[in-house]
Amino acid sequence: MQDMKIRTKKFALECWFFCRRIPYSREYNAYANQLIRCSSSVGANYRASQRAKSTADFINKLKIVEEEADESMYFLELFMEIMKDQEIKIAQKLHKEAEEILAIIVASINTVRRNQKNKGS
Repeated sequence: MQDMKIRTKKFALECWFFCRRIPYSREYNAYANQLIRCSSSVGANYRASQRAKSTADFINKLKIVEEEADESMYFLELFMEIMKDQEIKIAQKLHKEAEEILAIIVASINTVRRNQKNKGS
């Protein structure tokens, strides 16, 4: 499996390149700016989680990654509704990647919580 730091950075970059393809207008820019922010936040907060000061801090940072990945999916879904064929295919690919990242992050959070609970027992 690809290292998550690399994978989340690649996701942010691919979202940025996708947004470069979007026509420049007030309406499109609002969604493009949001997608760029939340997709880059996925990688930034995952990276920050690797330097967490405690287990609680680690979980908190991963929860932010979870939220930002879900938000990225939302904006990609909007683009899938309003864009043309080629861009829809790119948005679908990015959406699938966001879903996979989200699933990995949720599984990681659940594992850490389960391990914490087992230590306390």
